Amino acid sequence: MPADRPPENDPLRACAELLARDPGTAAERIRDYLKKDPLSADAYRLLIRAAEARGMVASGGITSRVGSDARLLQAAQAIDAGDLEAAEIILRPYLRQQPSDVTALRLLAGFAIRLDYEREAESLLGLALELEPDFDGATFDLAALHYRRNRTDEALALLQPLLAKHPSNVELMNLHAGVLARAGRMDEAAGSYEQSMRHDPDQPRAWLHYGGLLRTMDRTQDSAAAIRRAIALRPSFGEAWWSLADLKTVGFDSNDLAAMDAALNSGTIGDVDRFYIHLALGRAYEDTGKCEAAFGHYAAGNRLHRQAIDYDAGELTDFVRHAIEVFTPDLFAARGGHGSPAPDPIFIVGMPRSGSTLVEQILASHPLVEGTMELPDMLELARELGTGRDYVDAVAKLEPAARDALGGRYIDGTRRYRKSARPYFVDKMPNNWMHVPLIQLILPKARIIDVRRHPLACGWSNFKQHFLGGHPFSYDLGDIGRYYADYVAFMRHVDAVLPGRVHRLIYEDLVTSPEAEIRRLLAFLDLPFDEACLAFHATDRVVRSASAQQVRRPLNSEGMEGWKPFEPWLGPLKESLGAVLDCYPQPPSN
Repeated sequence: MPADRPPENDPLRACAELLARDPGTAAERIRDYLKKDPLSADAYRLLIRAAEARGMVASGGITSRVGSDARLLQAAQAIDAGDLEAAEIILRPYLRQQPSDVTALRLLAGFAIRLDYEREAESLLGLALELEPDFDGATFDLAALHYRRNRTDEALALLQPLLAKHPSNVELMNLHAGVLARAGRMDEAAGSYEQSMRHDPDQPRAWLHYGGLLRTMDRTQDSAAAIRRAIALRPSFGEAWWSLADLKTVGFDSNDLAAMDAALNSGTIGDVDRFYIHLALGRAYEDTGKCEAAFGHYAAGNRLHRQAIDYDAGELTDFVRHAIEVFTPDLFAARGGHGSPAPDPIFIVGMPRSGSTLVEQILASHPLVEGTMELPDMLELARELGTGRDYVDAVAKLEPAARDALGGRYIDGTRRYRKSARPYFVDKMPNNWMHVPLIQLILPKARIIDVRRHPLACGWSNFKQHFLGGHPFSYDLGDIGRYYADYVAFMRHVDAVLPGRVHRLIYEDLVTSPEAEIRRLLAFLDLPFDEACLAFHATDRVVRSASAQQVRRPLNSEGMEGWKPFEPWLGPLKESLGAVLDCYPQPPSN
């Protein structure tokens, strides 16, 4: 980002113009601005220039580290502990007085990341590196941020010189392995993890991540062995126990159950490990038909996690109601003819655990379609427009030039995930159902598939699954039912205002009549039928979702009624679903 001038119409512009005449007054105004926007890297840049103009900052930047100031050590500890309020109380006044302290800027970026302000964090880390280009800690954090945002090329470009400088740093090797894996370079990623473990074999989290990588490579036995190595190093490592259970091909023996029970009863583990172990025990008891014990553990783990997250089901209901009011047929009729003309994207939307990974695998078996993963790009564009009602209103007001630009940005941004010359690609981010109106306005030629599964089967599957990417509604049966009902209401409205725009695929129909449903799906996509789509389980590709093992087997009906033994405990789910349950697969009439 240029350091010279803020953008037009930015309130900092007047401060930038005042700098030459009165740097002292400019500095005061910039500090006032930072009280309202403490994550603005542009403001810190101007404050540094004001300080330099008054002779208060030496050129070349500051090389302080956390240990040089007790306040920064306290802020770092607060961020690590998740006490963001305490960190903010320290960092805001500190940086207003010392805006060129690169360690404080790095800590503020970490604070921003904890709040999901990723663009602000990137700007702050960029500023720290402008001031001190050899600040390896900030470089590492920026590479990790690029990894988090799926910018693998940018992350690798930063990591290569760091690895050359620090060839024995296992933290660097592990991040490098994760980036390579996300870039689809699985063998290289495995080699990087293996190199890390040779340097330090006692890394339980690295063994866990290595096991996760081997799972995506369909090396299930090796994956289980790596995860068990993590457990051997840390017997109360709840996430490792859950990862072993989530392989769905590994049975727990009596020693495993005793070890998990011992960890739960030790009184020394934290809530995070306790949550994961409860889920793992739920899976273990479910596999042996002990449904009451299984449900008890699933429920106990989910209660713990639900208490730790901030989720209000009413916010989604309000969003859906407002969207139904705003997104009318007249609105779409008046805003046609703009957006990117690219026909490349095929969106698969719906509930998590609805069968979307199966549909993606079927489509990725077609010679004209490339499977990618759950892409974050549409969610990032949506986040820029706002949240809740503000987002809905912003989408409705998009001007033609903005629709063209957003559609182009989506197409350009998703090229990094495409590894072949196939003309179409799949984006299977389930939450994109909320953004169908935005997709319509910025990508009018994209195809949209809504995969729907029986609400009790889908709801129960969500309840017993932990999603690393985060679906906060999935830890309470009542929340799950409300989310499903809101989703159905929204998509019913889409069908009314954009008839024929979305192809609905019922999971149970796909399982019982696969060829007919696949032919119907391909016809909607204007693709010729291909026999490979029926033999989808033979398609060799990386699958990162929780359904990785299932889609490598032929179609079967074993998952269709897995909820039934647990029906006595699904009352809150049924109640919150209401008429949606009675009408399935059709939506309620009102």
